[in-house]
Amino acid sequence: MTDDVHAVLAAKRAELEAEIAVLTAPSGDLGGIGFGKRVGEGTALAVERLSQVAAHDRLRALHADVLRAQAKADDGTYGVCDGCGEPIAADRLEALPWATRCITCQARRA
Repeated sequence: MTDDVHAVLAAKRAELEAEIAVLTAPSGDLGGIGFGKRVGEGTALAVERLSQVAAHDRLRALHADVLRAQAKADDGTYGVCDGCGEPIAADRLEALPWATRCITCQARRA
């Protein structure tokens, strides 16, 4: 199981790092965003950039979870909740291999 977990987490980490790289790559448009009385190209560009920032933040948080799960797999504590120290349900780990908290502790954290 440990090799499977390592492989799944490594694949997810690589996927996230590739997505983050795409979002953080410089865009070809370095001009300013203009806002006028009408919704136009500048407004659409601003909305797109805000969406990219939100996606980037979600990806970075998920990346941190994957890194934490990898560290737990390396030190032998994978599957143990960071909050209460109890085992994380197998169904949860199957659905989210990077989960580091049981459902109860995750609900308290959110």
